[in-house]
Amino acid sequence: MSQPTPIYVLSDSVGETAELVTHAGLSQFQNGNYQIERIPYVDNKETIDESLQIIKEKQGIITFTIVDPELRQYVNEQSKELGIEVIDIMGPVLSSMERVFKTPPHLEPGLVRQLDEDYFKRIEAIEFAVRYDDGRDPRGIARADVVLIGVSRTSKTPLSQFLALKRLKVANVPIVPEVDPPEELFRVDPKKCIGLRITPEKLYSIRKERLKALGLGDQATYASMKRINEELDHFNKIVNKVNCDIIDVSNKAVEETANAILEHLKNK
Repeated sequence: MSQPTPIYVLSDSVGETAELVTHAGLSQFQNGNYQIERIPYVDNKETIDESLQIIKEKQGIITFTIVDPELRQYVNEQSKELGIEVIDIMGPVLSSMERVFKTPPHLEPGLVRQLDEDYFKRIEAIEFAVRYDDGRDPRGIARADVVLIGVSRTSKTPLSQFLALKRLKVANVPIVPEVDPPEELFRVDPKKCIGLRITPEKLYSIRKERLKALGLGDQATYASMKRINEELDHFNKIVNKVNCDIIDVSNKAVEETANAILEHLKNK
């Protein structure tokens, strides 16, 4: 059996993009016998020269993603001099896009990886908010970046999702007089806890509309002022015990409250 053709993936970052494109190309040659090896963080001519000598001896080929135009040109020229087959993945893409957008590229290595990491952090935060929504699992309180505390209909869930888009892991805890809050709430750092306060009149209005939307009458205990005052009194006792800061959400949209929370965290 013949020796596999060595394919060297050179990159000024970790080389994930170059290797992915290389695999995509190789998938069209299913009978090809090859072995891929990455050479990451290529950021100077000395590293390029050392790599090219090894590749020449191994009779390998090169695929590479380097954004610095001088180093990119150097790889292309030296490879041709040494008779090495070279595939410049990034060069033609950047040149075409520069002509279309009429602006030079940033020429900063690793931006794709940074974008990927940002995306996955956001997805992780969204999944966290869903998992630890409405006090579903108190273990999330210790792991959260932010813990929201409030009675029903103070926008805890939409706030959690909005903040998750900012890559914050949010747990929220509903306050109900008949149910003791989890012990984890009183053990966590109060600086990352935020109580969501609302006036009785505003809460009454919101709950009444909620019952109508569900096709129920507005005479239910859930929307009675007596019940609302009981819940808000209990809420005040809990947040005083937690010793956390409070944001009044009575006349704020979700976006406004979220921005207030972000500013609060920044100041802390």
